[in-house]
Amino acid sequence: MDTDLSPNFVDSEQSPEDNSSEAASTVTLATKKLEKRHRQIQARILLPFSPEQIWPVLIDYEALADFIPNLAKSQRLSHPESGVRIEQIGVKNALFLKFSARVVLDMVEEFPHTIRFSMVEGDFKAFSGTWEIQPAQNHSPQGTTLIYTVQICPTRLIPVKAIEQQLGQDLPRNLLAIRNKLYQLYDV
Repeated sequence: MDTDLSPNFVDSEQSPEDNSSEAASTVTLATKKLEKRHRQIQARILLPFSPEQIWPVLIDYEALADFIPNLAKSQRLSHPESGVRIEQIGVKNALFLKFSARVVLDMVEEFPHTIRFSMVEGDFKAFSGTWEIQPAQNHSPQGTTLIYTVQICPTRLIPVKAIEQQLGQDLPRNLLAIRNKLYQLYDV
């Protein structure tokens, strides 16, 4: 069953100096119920940047915590087979509670279109997904669609609905933060 969490999450913090169109400030978000407590959540945004401009921002794993909201830590770890392994810690404050989640992810980079990730250790029962960079349809030659898809299964201690709601809020903010970082770097 597909549930559209927020079909047109528009960035209300877009600054006047951002010369992006309304389409480039809209994040489309959808969630799909998979087996039992598993969910797939996908967020996408149209960006006026080339895949070659977007790629270095996504794979600069150590810098992600500098501009992604609620990402407290992102660092590379040694990988037993000389691949790419990262540790990320997300932190969220809600009322008087502080929630944090840690994942260690193995990354498979397929320049310049796909980054696959899968959890090897962490606070979820399952956590895997992809970053996809695709040419935008019917847009300018530099138009690119950035898609983040995650398949997640929380532990029994965390309600599935809470994860859906939290990711429904965080994923659009994360994609908009990436967009803003690209504008800082490339001054489009």
